[in-house]
Amino acid sequence: MSVDPTSELVVPPTTAWGRLRERAARWQPRRLGLRTRIFLMFGFGALFLAVFLATVAYTFTRSSVVTERDRAALEQTYRNAQVAQNELSTNNPSASAALDRLRSLGVSRFAINYRGAWSAPTAQYGPDAIPQSLQTRVIDDGTPSRMITRVDGQPTIVVGVPLTVTQASYFEFVPLSDAASTLNSVLLSLLFAGFITTLAGALLGTLVAGRAVRPLGDAAQAAQAIAGGRLDTRLEPTDDPDLRLLANTFNDMANALQQRVERDARFTSDVSHELRSPLMTLAASVEVMQARREEMPERAQAALDLLVADVTRFQGLVEDLLEISRFDAGAIRLNLEDLLVAEFVRQAVAVSSMPHTPVTVAERAERVVIRGDRRRLARVVANLIDNARLHGGGDATVTVSEPDGEGDPLGHIWIIVDDRGAGVPVEERHLVFERFARGAVAGRRSSSDGAGLGLALVDEHVRMHGGRVWIEDRPDGESGARFVLELPAEEVQL
Repeated sequence: MSVDPTSELVVPPTTAWGRLRERAARWQPRRLGLRTRIFLMFGFGALFLAVFLATVAYTFTRSSVVTERDRAALEQTYRNAQVAQNELSTNNPSASAALDRLRSLGVSRFAINYRGAWSAPTAQYGPDAIPQSLQTRVIDDGTPSRMITRVDGQPTIVVGVPLTVTQASYFEFVPLSDAASTLNSVLLSLLFAGFITTLAGALLGTLVAGRAVRPLGDAAQAAQAIAGGRLDTRLEPTDDPDLRLLANTFNDMANALQQRVERDARFTSDVSHELRSPLMTLAASVEVMQARREEMPERAQAALDLLVADVTRFQGLVEDLLEISRFDAGAIRLNLEDLLVAEFVRQAVAVSSMPHTPVTVAERAERVVIRGDRRRLARVVANLIDNARLHGGGDATVTVSEPDGEGDPLGHIWIIVDDRGAGVPVEERHLVFERFARGAVAGRRSSSDGAGLGLALVDEHVRMHGGRVWIEDRPDGESGARFVLELPAEEVQL
């Protein structure tokens, strides 16, 4: 069979089942936290227990009340039926005599069928209130029976007893309203007890959840402290066999991490110091060779220029490594002084690798003073200029302005460096401030001229001054990145 090479592959449309699965995956509920799950477990457990016990108690009570009421109704009916039978067994039998006798005894809810005629003290409890099936069973079949029916909307037990008198039957009505009232009271009591039980279960769940999650909270705080540089943070030992494993494992991990960080810091410091001596010798030799550069052939001069550039870059790398090792060792001490930010930035740019970079200062920023270490903040500005030179197209602008929201009390000042490079993707902007940053970001914003420490030092120095630094897009829509440095500041009157 031949196949047309120009024909297109037809992709079948997505099935309805596939679309349903995708929609269900998007609407999947968030997983509840451990504290919430423990709380709900205790709450629903207490609710289920309360409902179960209330149902059992109510069923048992209802059965007991109805049974007791039924027994009392039978006893009362047979007793009153005997009275009626005695009256109908006299020499002058009459249903009216039986009615009068029973009413004199306080019986008011009954009916008598005597020789096919009905007699009742009230129409409410007459033959119409007696179910036909009960009449047939008692009058026609002569079998004592009882049945629960409704009279005027109220549940009532109707008991029928055939009398030994020929063609006579006695029916008595026993309302269940008092039993229903008792059951309603019991039901309300059980509902209240169930509510209290559920509330107590929820409260207990809250307490248990707090105690169960507390070790995890302590571990999270300890991990946060370690991440913030407090490598000596440890969890308190405990006698709980389950929590002891967590504490010991966490402390072992913290010990291993502290030893690793300290070992790496010592290695960086030792390597930096060991490199300084031969580097100084090499730099001195290069200076001697530079002094006699004119005596060298052209190819030797080109090689010397490359050597000078590499030595300079090597010196910067060693200085950065030494500075990083001081950060790790906690040996950084700031020499704070009041700096007029506009003048300071102009001076820092003038001694940077691009001294002719334009500097724009907002009118209000001319009167702003920051308190900081002049040398370290100048290095921050220089590193941002170097970053723009190496990775931002060799063109940059520096702006000193107040934060967004002009007119607000000034508490911070922005130092902004805009470049014209390829920019930094949003998902990678935090990576450029990591030490020796490599990967996707490095492929676009690093070269052989950088070691990945310049922006890491910028972040370290800025945080030591109580500020922060971040990257955003250029506001003019052109390609490039904007580095924003925010420092605490105050406005003064000049």
